[in-house]
Amino acid sequence: MSIRLKLAVSFAALTLAGAALAQSSADKPERIRGEIVSLSGNTLTVHRHSGETVTIDVDPSAGVNAVKAIQLGDIKPGSYVGAAAMPGPDGKLTAKEVLVFPEAARGTGEGHYAWDLGANSTMTNANVDTVVQGTSGRDLKLSYKGGSNTINVPTNVPVVTLIPATRAELTTGKKVFVVATPEKNGGYDGHLVVVEKDGVAPPM
Repeated sequence: MSIRLKLAVSFAALTLAGAALAQSSADKPERIRGEIVSLSGNTLTVHRHSGETVTIDVDPSAGVNAVKAIQLGDIKPGSYVGAAAMPGPDGKLTAKEVLVFPEAARGTGEGHYAWDLGANSTMTNANVDTVVQGTSGRDLKLSYKGGSNTINVPTNVPVVTLIPATRAELTTGKKVFVVATPEKNGGYDGHLVVVEKDGVAPPM
């Protein structure tokens, strides 16, 4: 893995897990999900899932990655994952998506905290201790500094890993996940872009 990719992946993990937690703060990063309208120079225009269209300044140094679909069976004890989940009726956590981080990103953003894929959703970045086959997918026993939890991953939940991408792949109509800081002019300063590739959209 190149140094550039290592940096991009590590920054992706840090940004996904840490800096973007406080979406309501005007001076902290937001997670922007939507579809690309255009890329003109360094200005990326995105139509957000929430309805509005925003402009994001994507500096050439900003990390650009894509996601590749992998199998649930590819998650093994020792994998380092980020799992977005929601509590079921019984209180147990059920995954909405799982990102298997490349080895270069191991340990970054470690922990369990609130997420924004739905009411009461959480994100857990942690090491996989055990994988148990269940009647509805697999149960992942995850451990992180200060705690542990178990998340059920249904068979129909997206499981992906990060792969390198380029700005040339930021084309109209593709789905994106962007971490960006709000600017005073109403636009955003982009730090990380994860773009759809080969029909696989960022599920996080």
